[in-house]
Amino acid sequence: MIKKIKNNAWDFLNGVGLGGSVQLFLDGALKQYGWFRSFHTKQSVDANGDPLPWYTYPFILFLKPRLKSSFTVFEYGSGNSTRWYAARIKEITAVEHDGDWIKQIKPKLPSNAKVVEKPLGESYIQAVKDAGELYNMIIVDGRNRVKCANFAVDYLTPDGVLILDNSEREWYRNAKEYLKDKGFRRLDFIGMAPIVGIETCTSVFYRDGNCLEI
Repeated sequence: MIKKIKNNAWDFLNGVGLGGSVQLFLDGALKQYGWFRSFHTKQSVDANGDPLPWYTYPFILFLKPRLKSSFTVFEYGSGNSTRWYAARIKEITAVEHDGDWIKQIKPKLPSNAKVVEKPLGESYIQAVKDAGELYNMIIVDGRNRVKCANFAVDYLTPDGVLILDNSEREWYRNAKEYLKDKGFRRLDFIGMAPIVGIETCTSVFYRDGNCLEI
């Protein structure tokens, strides 16, 4: 009897075009990723409510096992990604232009993560050089992404990689071409990301002998 009720329910849902959506919600990959939770909370989190970078899920799955505890990372933009990296690497520094946002995110950061405030403009773009060190990874996911990517590439370690989020956007073409001219290859990860339902792309730029072993 119960089986018949379930079958009738599924027949009805499929008939009105909702069967696939319900299946995804009950036991689909999006549920496993935590997409529904991120959508409802408007936070980039996984199924357990833990922080995730606001990248495509394919890239998160690719990147996570390749991170090493010895890595140092610089990030343009800050948020749950900063917390996520800090739990897996040696140190992360993020630059942020929004003072109110810094007040929200800073208390949540562990001791190996820091956010520096810079106004939009040259000081923001060039913040990557302030510590006087090179980074295994540089994340370009804030403002002025073309200028930031073009400037920051010179502050990578010899095995360093640069990540450009939302790289499908046409106005980031100049950054992609500049990095290509600098000898970097590009690997695109297209798919859905937390919170939103659209398809987007996260790209990693790398050279031979890179720290992610691509």
